[in-house]
Amino acid sequence: MIISMVVLIFGFLLLIKGADWMVEGSATLAKKYNVSDLVIGLTIVAFGTSAPELVVNGFASIENYPDLVLGNIIGSNNFNLFIILGIVGLISPIVVKSSTVWKEIPISFLAALILLILGNSFLNDTSVITRLDGMILILLFAGFLFYIFKQLKNDLALPASNFQNISNTKILLLILGGLAGLIIGGKLVVDSAITIATNLGLSEKLIGLTILAAGTSLPELVTSIMAALKKNSDIAIGNVIGSNIFNILLIIPISSFINPISFNTKFNIDIYILLFGTLLLFIAMFTGEKKKLDRWEAALLLVFYLGYTLFLIFE
Repeated sequence: MIISMVVLIFGFLLLIKGADWMVEGSATLAKKYNVSDLVIGLTIVAFGTSAPELVVNGFASIENYPDLVLGNIIGSNNFNLFIILGIVGLISPIVVKSSTVWKEIPISFLAALILLILGNSFLNDTSVITRLDGMILILLFAGFLFYIFKQLKNDLALPASNFQNISNTKILLLILGGLAGLIIGGKLVVDSAITIATNLGLSEKLIGLTILAAGTSLPELVTSIMAALKKNSDIAIGNVIGSNIFNILLIIPISSFINPISFNTKFNIDIYILLFGTLLLFIAMFTGEKKKLDRWEAALLLVFYLGYTLFLIFE
């Protein structure tokens, strides 16, 4: 048991460092081409910090643990929304661009709603996220990338935040080293989490929604906190919203391609929480100071998540 805990922590450390290297390398490369902060946050940083979820879910799918797959993604999205934005908003109120208010936040809400529809068999006869459902999500993800491409063209002239200027060779080494850390760490995390759940008699669902979700969301947490300390709201909000979109529209379908995902309807309440939180974030853009997540609103997100966590533990 103790060994499994040590392996779990070591796996998370590899995931975090791997994601950090990948983000640093990718973001530096993007900066050389004058890609804007918002686009970097919504794409490169979002994908890099979602990489732990992708790798963990890949192994969980191969080993056929559907509750880990769903729990990790839904739990990570709720953690991103309530904990990360809550902490970042307390550090510094988050100024949000109009495009994020009217486009990216609604896209994130729509992605969660579609996951709810697909999981509850409204489009087919079984509570399974099939490979066909995965294709639907991938097509929606392609649409999101098209939107980002248009955003990229509009924002290309805007300077990105200052990243360390490093050589292309070092950038490649960072990306490859990050990928290796993610793969090894992801395998260690899944195997040790299953061992711990078995020994403690905990469900896959609870492990996925709590331990895996929090662990794989640590890169988003660190990235967004650093962005907040540097007063870079675009990276902070873009990272969280972008990661939530990537998680559902990219990682869930990839997982379903590996192995169709049996949908446990007990996850419905967790998706409702995600939908409510996303709607709450949207409403927060029009209360208090417009297009800003104020400190009291951030505190509200944190308090709500605390209640949600207690519900998970004692349900």
